[in-house]
Amino acid sequence: MALADAGPAPLAPAPWADERGARIRITAVRTFLTAPHGCPHLIVRVETNDPGLYGLGCASDPQRTLAVRSVLDDYVAPLLAGRDPDDIEDIHRLLLNSAYWRGGSVTGNALGGIDVALWDLKAKRLGVPLYQLFGGRVRTYADAYTHVDGRDAQEIADKVRAARGRGYRHVRIQAAVPGADTYGTRSGDADPEAVRTRRAPWDAAGYLRYVPGVLTKVRELVGDDVELLHDVHERLDPRQARDFLRRVEDARLYFVEDLLAPEDAGHFKRLHDASPVPLAVGELFHDPAQFTALVLGPDIDFARLRIPTLGGLTPARKLAALCELRGVRLAPHGPADVSPVAQAATLALDISSHAFGVQEAAVFKDPVHEVFPGTVTATGGGLVPPETPGHGVDFDETAARRHPVPEPLAHDRWALLRNTDGSVQRP
Repeated sequence: MALADAGPAPLAPAPWADERGARIRITAVRTFLTAPHGCPHLIVRVETNDPGLYGLGCASDPQRTLAVRSVLDDYVAPLLAGRDPDDIEDIHRLLLNSAYWRGGSVTGNALGGIDVALWDLKAKRLGVPLYQLFGGRVRTYADAYTHVDGRDAQEIADKVRAARGRGYRHVRIQAAVPGADTYGTRSGDADPEAVRTRRAPWDAAGYLRYVPGVLTKVRELVGDDVELLHDVHERLDPRQARDFLRRVEDARLYFVEDLLAPEDAGHFKRLHDASPVPLAVGELFHDPAQFTALVLGPDIDFARLRIPTLGGLTPARKLAALCELRGVRLAPHGPADVSPVAQAATLALDISSHAFGVQEAAVFKDPVHEVFPGTVTATGGGLVPPETPGHGVDFDETAARRHPVPEPLAHDRWALLRNTDGSVQRP
């Protein structure tokens, strides 16, 4: 065979070795399901032939948890056995290509769990905090935002002041529309059981009549020393979105989140050009390419990265660099269904990127801290990364077994939401 026909040489083994001189190799990929907060968390542990050396990742997809676990257990684990865990870029591309039809949240979360685990493992081997692998700190802490909701402006304003007293400089505010299902609220006149089963409809006209006035009044009540955010949660169409932005200008919001669904992303340029209200989008994106046109515009102001669904830190870091070049800020997704493992990995990106703006910060229930030792908690409105090697969060398998996950479809019932005319509504 001619030399030209031989093909490229395989990657040379990494030069690093453990104390016995044996090369580090992946020996197993194990997955764990647990729900200490009530929502399902899918945790990935990449183990090696060095006893006690492993990396932890998060592959949590509350709507398709078992499907993601099958991808990891049945397809990814056999493919990774015996590979060098240092080759993170190579493994990422290998797993991305191996599904052939690339993309989708199931593939993205499976890939994200492995990717974060490999970065965690590498940082542990080097004995450094994860953020050191990304160029080190550019800030000492990451500003975080918390959530409050209420039935009227006064109730919401009181909760904003309380959050401000705890040190938060950014607060997301959600207002309940009387008699209707309203995202992000636990208040209102709708029967709680009707809300849980989605028997209460989404009322877009009622939302547009009621919510902008409440948001504006909250701004009047709390003043300008706190940043206010609001999440539309993709429930408006482009015409309604334009009307909403016009109505909320006087609320001086830090940003409006998910004003449109991903399917309507082509309208962001027109909305961004026409309104001074900053726009944040991206928690529903499962492919970095979905961000590209919006960031290059730029047609948005904040990129809402969800590290697990996007495929992990490897693509997120590249996207963060693009955001920095185009003046778009990062506002990573961080609700309770993103586990403390994913939150810690995201914090490493926040701390090391000049593009960072603000981090959504879940307030986890006490059992979460038992299952995930090292869970980072917001203090004074900010998140400080741990100085332990890796991302700093561990996983207690014994404690995790005490919190079984709910049955499929029992946690989130988004698909049951309807409009006032009975048609299916986006969640």
